Amino acid sequence: MDIQKEVLAILDDVLSLKGRALEFDASTPLLGAVPELDSMAVVGVINMLEERFGFYVEDDEIDGATFATVGTLVEFVAGKTA
Repeated sequence: MDIQKEVLAILDDVLSLKGRALEFDASTPLLGAVPELDSMAVVGVINMLEERFGFYVEDDEIDGATFATVGTLVEFVAGKTA
């Protein structure tokens, strides 16, 4: 499974980016750079990640750094699925 592809698909779906997220790479900034990614959208992304990958995210496991870039989000997901 290509975790980055899955994460990008989730971002694209939850944020309604109409394919824009599929062009992102690991260094693409997220929080503060993608206007659609507000606090409510973060919750939606986390919920979708939990459903898609079958893990649970505790409140204290995640902070703004997790959503700094596509790469940091992919690393978080990879760590949860390892």
